[in-house]
Parts: sequence; structure tokens; C-alpha cells
Amino acid sequence: MDALYEEDVASKGGGGVTNPVAVWRDNIGRKFQFFLDKSTPHPVARWVGSLVVAAIFGLRAYYINGFYIVTYGLGIYLLNLLIGFLSPQVDPEIEDPGLPSKETDEFKPFIRRLPEFKFWYALTKAFLVAFVLTFFSIFNVPVFWPILLLYWLVLFVLTMKRQIRHMIKYHYVPFTVGKQRYTGKRPSSSDQVMRSLSEESMDAAATLQPISSIDNAEITVESQSLPLQV
Repeated sequence: MDALYEEDVASKGGGGVTNPVAVWRDNIGRKFQFFLDKSTPHPVARWVGSLVVAAIFGLRAYYINGFYIVTYGLGIYLLNLLIGFLSPQVDPEIEDPGLPSKETDEFKPFIRRLPEFKFWYALTKAFLVAFVLTFFSIFNVPVFWPILLLYWLVLFVLTMKRQIRHMIKYHYVPFTVGKQRYTGKRPSSSDQVMRSLSEESMDAAATLQPISSIDNAEITVESQSLPLQV
């Protein structure tokens, strides 16, 4: 029993014994997370890479003319991700998120249930997993693919129709394109007049200051040059 316990502790990296497999896995995980964090502020480059991966998978499926079950499962998973990306974090049907419904209400930003970065990461990983599955013949189940395609299109239309109705009912838009942006309060005509008058007064003060200093200097010089009269 003691020998089994010592082997278990050694395999977990405890007792001062380092497991090289665990160390290698941790190093790979840290490096991967490092590059993943660096890609966060570059959404365009990330999505271009995902489109390349999706194109490679599409060419692979088209070339081998099979794995329709894998493609259908991928489509269902992507549809689920899309719904999470378009949905608010707090469901208005369950809890009031405080979204503005009138012009006088306070503005609150739209928070997605599935953020953009997580949506991109899950989508890219799904395409990579589907691409790897195309190399295993066990997943190449013979099916009539037009039926799967038709069923997926019907499911997509019904799901998006329900999502659009949900947006209209609770007055939210999950996209930032075309939204008004706050650029600050525009100065009124009276503010502009006051600003111009203050600038003119500052310019006049800056112009008069060296003249007064020159006059004082001349008066001092003249007072020093006058002879004393007895």
C-alpha cells in the first residue's frame, strides 16, 4: 500500500518529485495562453485565420465527398454559438436587465452571453476538431446529405426568427454598426462668444505686459541719468 501511495504521489508531482509530462504540459499550456492573450486586441487577424481554417475544412470535405454527419454536427454547434453571441447575458424573460426602453432612460451597454473572443475561440476550435475527425473513417457515416442540409436550413431560419422577435420585444441590438456614439456636448453660440472674448482678453493682456515693463525700464533709466540739482 505504501509503495502504491508513493507511486501515486510521484505521478502527481508531489513529494518533491517532478513529473516531466506534467511540466511539459504546463509549459505548452502557458505558451499557448501567452499567444492567445496577445491575439486578443487583433480581431481582424483572428477572424481571417478562422476563415482560412474553415476554408481548409470545406475543401477537405468537398475533396473526400463524405463526413456529412461531422459537417452537420459542426453546423448545429455553430448555430448554438451564434445564438449565445446574439443573446444578452441576462435573459429579459427571467430577470429585468435594465435595458432602456425610452429615450429618457439611462443607457446601459449590451453585454453578450458569449463574448466575441470566446465565440471566435470556440468556433475555430470546432473547425479544427472537425478537420481532425475527417481522418477517421469511423465518422464517415453514409447519409443522404440533402436531407441534413434542408433540416439545418429550416432549423436556422426558425431559430433566427425567434431571436429577431426576442430583439424586437425587448428592444436591444447585439451589433454596434450604425449605433449613435456620444461625442460630447456641442458648445452653444453663447459659449463660443464667451470663449472668443476670453481669448481676445488674454491676447491683449499678453500684448500689454511687455509694453508696461519697457516703460518702467525707461523711467528707471531716465531717473538714474538726471543730474542732481543743488
